[in-house]
Amino acid sequence: MHIGKVGNDTRVALVTGGSRGLGAAISAALAREGFAVAVNFARDKAAANRLRERITTSGGRAEIFRADVTDEGEVDALYQAVLAQFGRVDVLVLNATGPQPLLALEELSWRDMLDQLEFFVKSPLLLTRKVVPEMRRRGWGRIINIGSEVVELGVPSSSAYVAAKGAQLGLTRSWARELGPHGITVNLVAPGWIPTDRHVDSTDDEKAAYASGVPLGRLGSPEDVAEAVAYLASDRARFVTGQRIAVNGGNTLT
Repeated sequence: MHIGKVGNDTRVALVTGGSRGLGAAISAALAREGFAVAVNFARDKAAANRLRERITTSGGRAEIFRADVTDEGEVDALYQAVLAQFGRVDVLVLNATGPQPLLALEELSWRDMLDQLEFFVKSPLLLTRKVVPEMRRRGWGRIINIGSEVVELGVPSSSAYVAAKGAQLGLTRSWARELGPHGITVNLVAPGWIPTDRHVDSTDDEKAAYASGVPLGRLGSPEDVAEAVAYLASDRARFVTGQRIAVNGGNTLT
């Protein structure tokens, strides 16, 4: 039996920011594991359609849903659209992100801080509030945050991003305790620097310099992150909650 099955029913995973980069790899991995995948995107409908075609051609099931997941009204509409299409949400993967400008402390404004909190605190709150009641009723659910190693590294000129990612980890731990008695696990996958289409301007020298400090001696791939998410979404991870799983080749070992 596929891990995306419960009885004769197919479990459904909603992946925010699911059409490109890490999100696309996560969506594809969950589809291979037997989940029906609701792929959320904000702007690039063409990329979302290509991913849906790739998943369905491989025998999986996926549908695309446009929404700004930092907007309460759009989150409401997204959830209702997913329910209309699939009837349920069993797994919520909180992957959506926005621009991450490098700003020195002297340049940093409160608006810059709020911009990051919108994606990594507000959006998880809006979406998790939607899916949790039915997860409680069924006694099963998976909430998976996509965090970052920056919380451990304290990357300079990124304090707004670091602070918001730290807050996301705090939500993970608190919600794990609150929701555990209801059969819902909450975990966080923390990738290292994994180049995607967001990093087209990164040079080979920059990539080599980062990889030189990684114990495994290389950069990771989106598929490395996706496999960790697929594990946490499965019944195999039924006794894992409140955890931060680093997928960075050991870059944050101390």
